[in-house]
Amino acid sequence: MKNKILLLSLCCLSLASVKAQVILDHAASKNSFSIVSPSAKVVVCFDGKDETVVRKSVSLFVEDVHRVTGQVLRTEENNLGNSPERYAIIVGTIGQSSWIKTLAARNKIDTTAIAGGWERYQIEVVNNPVPGIKKAIVVAGSDRRGAAYGLLSISKAIGVSPWYWWADAPIKQQKRLDVKVNKFVSKEPSVKFRGIFINDEDWGLYQWSKRNFEKERGNFGPRTYAKVCELLLRLQANYLCPAMHDASMAFHRIPENRLVADSFAIAMGSSHCEPLLFNTASEWKRDQMGEWDYINNKEGVNKILNSRVKECAPFENVYTLALRGLHDRAMNASNDMSDRKQMLQEALMAQRQMLIDATGKQGKDIPQAFTPYKEVLDVYDEGLDLPDDVTIIWPDDNYGYMKRLSSPKEQKRSGRSGVYYHASYLGKPHDHLWMNTTSPTLMYEELRKAYDMTADRIWLLNAGDIKGCEFAVDFFLTMAQDIDSFNFERAANYRTEWMCGMLGDQYRSEFQDVTNAFYKLSFARRPEFMGWGYQWATDKHGKERNTDTDFSFANYREADTRLDEYRRIGDIVEKILHALPEENQKACFYQSLYYPVKGSELLNRMILYGQKNRWYATQQRAATGQLEKMTKACYDSLQVITKDYNELLGGKWNHMMTMKQGFAASYFDLPALRKATLAPTASLGILAEGEDVLKGLKSYHSLPSFNTYLRQSYFVDVFNKGTTPLKWEASVTDNWILVSKKAGETTTEERIEVSIDWNKVPTGEKVFGVLDIASAGGEKERVYISVFNPTSPSLAEMDTLFVEHNGYVSIDAANFHRKVENTAIKIIEIPNLGVENTAIQLGDPVAAPQRTAGRSTPRVEYDFYTFEQGSVDVYTYVLPTFVLSKDRGYAGHEATNVETKYGVCIDEGPVMNPSTSSFEYVQIWYESVLKNCRINKTTLHIDKPGKHTVKVICGDAGTVLQKIVLDFGGMQRSYLGPQPTRNKPHSASNK
Repeated sequence: MKNKILLLSLCCLSLASVKAQVILDHAASKNSFSIVSPSAKVVVCFDGKDETVVRKSVSLFVEDVHRVTGQVLRTEENNLGNSPERYAIIVGTIGQSSWIKTLAARNKIDTTAIAGGWERYQIEVVNNPVPGIKKAIVVAGSDRRGAAYGLLSISKAIGVSPWYWWADAPIKQQKRLDVKVNKFVSKEPSVKFRGIFINDEDWGLYQWSKRNFEKERGNFGPRTYAKVCELLLRLQANYLCPAMHDASMAFHRIPENRLVADSFAIAMGSSHCEPLLFNTASEWKRDQMGEWDYINNKEGVNKILNSRVKECAPFENVYTLALRGLHDRAMNASNDMSDRKQMLQEALMAQRQMLIDATGKQGKDIPQAFTPYKEVLDVYDEGLDLPDDVTIIWPDDNYGYMKRLSSPKEQKRSGRSGVYYHASYLGKPHDHLWMNTTSPTLMYEELRKAYDMTADRIWLLNAGDIKGCEFAVDFFLTMAQDIDSFNFERAANYRTEWMCGMLGDQYRSEFQDVTNAFYKLSFARRPEFMGWGYQWATDKHGKERNTDTDFSFANYREADTRLDEYRRIGDIVEKILHALPEENQKACFYQSLYYPVKGSELLNRMILYGQKNRWYATQQRAATGQLEKMTKACYDSLQVITKDYNELLGGKWNHMMTMKQGFAASYFDLPALRKATLAPTASLGILAEGEDVLKGLKSYHSLPSFNTYLRQSYFVDVFNKGTTPLKWEASVTDNWILVSKKAGETTTEERIEVSIDWNKVPTGEKVFGVLDIASAGGEKERVYISVFNPTSPSLAEMDTLFVEHNGYVSIDAANFHRKVENTAIKIIEIPNLGVENTAIQLGDPVAAPQRTAGRSTPRVEYDFYTFEQGSVDVYTYVLPTFVLSKDRGYAGHEATNVETKYGVCIDEGPVMNPSTSSFEYVQIWYESVLKNCRINKTTLHIDKPGKHTVKVICGDAGTVLQKIVLDFGGMQRSYLGPQPTRNKPHSASNK
């Protein structure tokens, strides 16, 4: 490790050129400032009358120095100039701290740059700040949080991660502590209120608090919230919506909780369905308060809400204006939208007046939020008259895609807007609660888009139980703090940056490799969705009913590739875990990367092995029983690694981690397994790659056609259907047919790789050969081999073109041949996103829509070669993004603004306009969010064989393209579609 570790900057991946405010200096050079040395240690000075959070941050900083050095720093509150120590750290708030006031009066510091700012701070070294002190690091804050953020930024610089407790990030011990300080003035945060919503249910954080951390209380309480608030403060966040479900104790039922939050300067809010900080799920008592019914019990509802506002008015809060039913459901009311709008309008105005009366402030000076979530959005769209200064918090669709953002008219509101984003969710079509696997580049794409459309007042992340969502919490809040320090590249690499910040740089390349693959695999299908069932699909049977997945074992090696990649990254994290020398390093790595990766690997193997077992059973393969054992072993291993998680560090996290969140999911259940009825002696079976339909399609075996422009190999499985070992031999009719094995003996199965010697194979479009396989018992099977090796076009002529192969052309979006841009629309590459792991964005989402029929409209173009003519089905894979706003202005002649659109055409043919958007809770939306992809079929026409160009044209700016497949009738059933068929230059070798 280098002598100087740069922290509190944007590391090597940063976009900013700002110098680090604090550098940990291991060399103890001449210009170092010693916090702890063999001969002395600093005193930490603050004003005892300053804000409570300043005292709290001083206490945390002193504890942090003790964690690093074992030394305890002395603190000094009021005795300016009488300190016996010659070196000091001075911290305070402008207008509150006598220390800061004195330094400013003596012209030792100039705070005009941050005075009056929101959560700003400056750090600098001052010589002879007051009599008796030779040198001091001075941290001045524009307000209470600014001062705390500044001091705790030094904690991070000396090696105390904000995640030292929640993720057990190790702290490197040092005998002395020296730093270099560059004068630093912080910017205002990008987003004013930045925080999380603890979406607890009956598992995870609730069970851990109840049965482990706060056993004396048996529920959430001040100790748990103190740890949550400390984390938020260290992450430079300022906003918390507490646990709301009826299992957990309501935050405001314990008055001490408010004091805890205030001591950390955390502004309290409440979820979208909790009006004025009142937890309707557990605090509304029907027997005492009547029905939660605003039509028939308006007075009772308003009385309770008014009481809550008066209790909370002395503290800093962001007040939710809301009226939903109990337990996060729709409010019982008329089915007439006009009536519902009138009811909500009346309720919100009453709540607003309560705030004005209780706080004595004008409405515009009270932070208020309104979230049009689910059915409330329909009511809002009916014409709800929302006060201009109330912040509209736009929610995503629970799966990471922003449903709505501020229209041009809404962007003019003084209250501006915010976002409510889900890292965890329970609901239709399926929960994702086990671990957060949302793509960081998707999060950046959606949240940057929201920010650019005035969502800069409130960012709230549904963080589930926090554990399992640690990375998402850090990433979300770091973007909210400084969105301009990110681009797509940093977003894609941020988990590596985060991991290295906790564990050092030794495994940086491994972290990057693993996380890149981890997000690619989980983007295609989250681990929670691998059961392939839907929840609450019928009243008769609400629980998920697991089925086979759509990943194919027969076509495109799709399932095998997924299993191999999970196995590969699982092996990497296994090796790192065993190589880490210390228990605290292992514990941090186990939680932050090992368990998410290994858990996803084992779950995918369990489900896909179970699927393969059932498939093998229909073929009567002897390996059926082996797959049953492998499936059960993965199931057992999942229980083991989850148990080990809970037992880390002597059981610190006991009862926290479970796979069985929710009450309708069953993806984690042991899959249904079958047995094969085997012959008493060896019996030969054959399966050729591409044989997905086993019965009733054809009575012979054949491989997909070999193509000279791609030069791939295919497999043939030789399997045993009996109980004794199978001996077999393979022979070929022609010497240009290459096989990886010519004979073998197996109790279960062996795989032969078949390829072509392209130096020996005859030329022609219908080259034919045979692979014969015979058993020692006299059984024979034949596999027909077709080769497409035309004399024209040549390999050179096809160089870099996407070529038709077995009746389809597959194109990865990032490999376009040309792009057309204009001043408004640029073609943007998004790494680590999409089914092919790099996606293309057609312009910035906030740019104006383009006319897809225009001659020079921005687009991407892909050249391909086909041997067909006539109709072709063009499938475009796009992100399932929504229309940005309801009020999109005048659509234009023969146009619509109801849905998004982009253009698809071949050559100069007609332009068709598929959409990325759909309405929530319809089938296409269900399918799209579960696979993070909307696949649109457009039927076009090709006039003759040869070279052509398919174009994807910008319509709605921001459309994200993942992949294109042109199907001439040969595409086989799969989940992700065939791999790209781009021709590449070939040497004279056989392969």
